[in-house]
Amino acid sequence: IKYAFANQKNVQASYILEEGLEAMTFLRDKGWAANIAPLSSSVTYYLLWNGSYWTTSTTPQYIDGSFLRSIDLDDVNRDSNDHISSGGTYDPNTKKITSTVSYWQGHGTTTQSISTYITNLYNN
Repeated sequence: IKYAFANQKNVQASYILEEGLEAMTFLRDKGWAANIAPLSSSVTYYLLWNGSYWTTSTTPQYIDGSFLRSIDLDDVNRDSNDHISSGGTYDPNTKKITSTVSYWQGHGTTTQSISTYITNLYNN
């Protein structure tokens, strides 16, 4: 039981991480040109739920007063075979999304991250 209670914040953080990627997918589906393309790869973003839909902000947003989730976008390049690579040609229709959650646990801050790629699937 002691271990289960100690692990509670890790489980919550995992759900918050996944929700971050899902929210970015929602924004992609709602309109790449309006919601994803304007976001800079040099800025850390935070997600806001305004009661109806997700939006991004540059102001830190704490979840339940203890979890800080951030979203970072990275530009993607493709090689001559159209594979994602560190060099090559910039692909404006693909972004690497990283969701990071930090929270206080025990005697220090714990940080978890997950990443995925999203594309302009609906060409919108």
